[in-house]
Amino acid sequence: TCSEMVFPFGITEENSMFPKAPFNLTACEVYCEKLYGVPPRADWASTYYGGKDIKLVLRRFASNIIFSNGLSDPYSGGGVVEDLSDSLLAVTTTKGSHGLDFYPANKKSDPEWLVTQRKTELHIIDGWIKTYYADLFEITK
Repeated sequence: TCSEMVFPFGITEENSMFPKAPFNLTACEVYCEKLYGVPPRADWASTYYGGKDIKLVLRRFASNIIFSNGLSDPYSGGGVVEDLSDSLLAVTTTKGSHGLDFYPANKKSDPEWLVTQRKTELHIIDGWIKTYYADLFEITK
């Protein structure tokens, strides 16, 4: 978190149960220098991974990605929750958390919305694979 992934977390809401404590980059710099001898690079991740407009970058250079989000998860606020193109797809549910759909299926305890989410994701991936092989077959004719 000091050299590559600076997380500017702080508390700024007046109605929080915690005391106000906004993120302070200067304090972060002093802490990182003192503890590790490195300055934080606050813009490294956004520069390395494509700047401040990740949706624009993804539309230009990416394909065949499913962004799965459970909207009850706080991480979904920073996630892609709408389709960006025909092959950059958001699969969202009102429940759940990030990564839950990656866990092994459990017929006894998986809620129906999770079963549906997984089926949707598999259907999308199956379509991509079929398209790949259809294109490959056309190329080899």
